[in-house]
Amino acid sequence: MQHQVDVAIIGAGSAGLNARRAVIAAGASFEIFDPGPLGTTCARVGCMPSKLLIAAAEAAHDAHKAKVFGVHADVQVEPAEVMARVRRMRDGFVSHTREGIDAVGPVVAKQARFIGPTSLEAGGERYDVKSVVIATGSEPVIPRPWLEFEREVLTTDEVFELPELPSSLLVVGAGIIGLELGQAMHRLGVRVTVLDVSGALAGLSDPEHVEIMRAHLGVDLHLRHQLQSIQRSEEGLRVRFVGDDGAARDDTWERVLIAAGRSPRLKGLDLAAAGLDPLPEIDPLTGRLGDSAVFIAGDATGERMLLHEASYEGSVAGANAAMFPELSPQPRKTALGVVFTDPQIATVGERTAFVGTFDMTGQSRAKVMARNAGRIEVYANEDRRLTGATIIGPHAEHLGHLLAWAVEAGFDVDRALEMPFYHPVLEEGVRSALRDLSRHARR
Repeated sequence: MQHQVDVAIIGAGSAGLNARRAVIAAGASFEIFDPGPLGTTCARVGCMPSKLLIAAAEAAHDAHKAKVFGVHADVQVEPAEVMARVRRMRDGFVSHTREGIDAVGPVVAKQARFIGPTSLEAGGERYDVKSVVIATGSEPVIPRPWLEFEREVLTTDEVFELPELPSSLLVVGAGIIGLELGQAMHRLGVRVTVLDVSGALAGLSDPEHVEIMRAHLGVDLHLRHQLQSIQRSEEGLRVRFVGDDGAARDDTWERVLIAAGRSPRLKGLDLAAAGLDPLPEIDPLTGRLGDSAVFIAGDATGERMLLHEASYEGSVAGANAAMFPELSPQPRKTALGVVFTDPQIATVGERTAFVGTFDMTGQSRAKVMARNAGRIEVYANEDRRLTGATIIGPHAEHLGHLLAWAVEAGFDVDRALEMPFYHPVLEEGVRSALRDLSRHARR
C-alpha cells in the first residue's frame, strides 16, 4: 500500500511525542513510527528508575547519618525489596506514558526507513511525505575493551532488571548516570568502584569542581585509569588496572555496569537513501538537517541528551516540519543540567567574563542539615547580565532552576539581588555568590 501524509515522525519517545503534538496543533496530517518498546527512555530506563533507586539509597544513607542529630536507627536494606519497588514504580510511569501515547492515536509499530528524500518504507508499505522528523533516541555505548564481555556486563538499559543488588559492582564511566547509580549502589551496601579515562566527573571538567565532588561522593573512584586486563571468573569479572594515583589494582566484581555514555540510534534508517549520509549540520533553531526536508530532535542529535531538551526540540522540529517549506526559527532555552548525586550538581547557561563564588561549607541552613558541602559559582558578562552558574551542594536541583529562570529572564546582577531572600534558606548562598559577583563584575 501507498500512503500520503504531511509529516512522518520516526520515534515515539519524548521528542517524537512532542513533535506529534506540534504537528497536530498545526493541523497537518502525520504518521508516527516506532517498533517499540514504547514508554520513552526516561520512564523505562533513564530518569525515573534511576531516581527511584537513588531515593532508596538516600533513605538508607539518611537513616545511617541520623546519629549526628542524636537520632539512632537500626538500618537493614532488603535488596530484593528495593529492586521490586524500583520496577513496580517504573512500570507505573511507563504505563502512564503509554496511555498518553495511545490516547492521541495509534503508533505504526514498524521500523521506518528512507527509500528517498521524502519517502519511507515501514512494514512493506510506502509513505510519501512532505517532511520527516527523526526522533529515534539513543542507545548505550559499550567501549571496545568490554565488547568481548557483552554477556557479562550490564548497560544502563538493563541494570534495573536485576532481581536484587549485587555484592560488588564495577562502574565503567564517571558521567552523570555512572556516578548517580554508583553512589546509590554504594549507599545500599554494594562494594562499588568507578572507573573513567577522561578526568572529568559527571560533566564537570574544572579541577576544583572535580575535587569537591571526589571528596564527598564516598565511592572508590579512579579517573584517568589505565586498563590492563579483563578475565572471566566464577565470581564475576576480574579486572586489572592502574589508577590515577599510579597504584595497580587487581580485583573481581560480581557485576560490571557500563555507563560510558549513549549514542544516537540511527541504524536501520538508511539515511543514505535520503542523501543524509554523512548527516548534515543541524540548524539548532529549527532542527532542520542541512537543506533537506528532514528534521531531527532529542537524543538522536547526539547533543543535549536530556528529557526537557528533547521535548523542546521535538516541539520546534514538529512545528517546522508541519509548515515546511516555511520555517520558524526558535531560540534555544537556557541550558540546564542536574546530577542527582550527593552533593547534587546543577549547571546553568555558560561561564563568561566574571565569576562570583560562595563556599557552602559555611552556609547556615546547610550546616543545620549537616549537608554543608559544595560551592556556588554564578557568572555574568561585561554588562553584568547573568549568563550561568555551577552549583555543587544540597538541593542544587532547585537552586539551579532559580538561576536558570533568572538567566532566561535576562536578569543582571543588581536585579537578582533585589529579589526577596528568606532566612534561613539555602538560597541565601546564591545571594552571597551574587554579592561576590557584583564586586567582581565592573559596569
